[in-house]
Amino acid sequence: MGEGAVRATDEGAGGSAAGRPRVVVGVNGSLGGLAALHRAAYEARRGGTELVVVFAWEPPGGSLAHRRALCPLPLEDLRRDAGRRLLAALEAAFGTAGPGVPYRAVVAQGAGGPALVETADREDDLLVVGAGGRGPVLRALLPSVARYCLAHARCPVLAVPPSPLADHLSAVHRRIALRLPLDARELTEGRS
Repeated sequence: MGEGAVRATDEGAGGSAAGRPRVVVGVNGSLGGLAALHRAAYEARRGGTELVVVFAWEPPGGSLAHRRALCPLPLEDLRRDAGRRLLAALEAAFGTAGPGVPYRAVVAQGAGGPALVETADREDDLLVVGAGGRGPVLRALLPSVARYCLAHARCPVLAVPPSPLADHLSAVHRRIALRLPLDARELTEGRS
């Protein structure tokens, strides 16, 4: 697919010209995912490779809960919503200009880690994931996509750390949520 072309599909492994290296990146709309997307686009430009942007999704509560629900949401609606969220992440990262390299957008049903490892299935691929930025409670409750990819990928994995500005932004959000006064000078001085 040419530069700027986007197709949201439910492809799994492969799907690109065999033998050509790719940069595969997972996005979820978070700041860490956007940082990983920017780094992946840079790596694809640097290597002259295709960029494969993956958005993994699961039904609310997981597949088992979805099958047992009295009135489950139609999977096609959930798939379309995932495609919209993927396109929104691409637009948030690059605007209408796109990443500046040929890219393909993939919507994959399943957990993030396995979906990324399945997509980046060749040894010459590069898998880019966001890493860190989660507090101890989230680390204990939710599995880490980056750790899963580092442990299971057949290709090199580049884990992009969160921006130091993410901590400042979180502190601002907390102050706003708690209705605490916020002095803009605190933002420029590096304190929150």
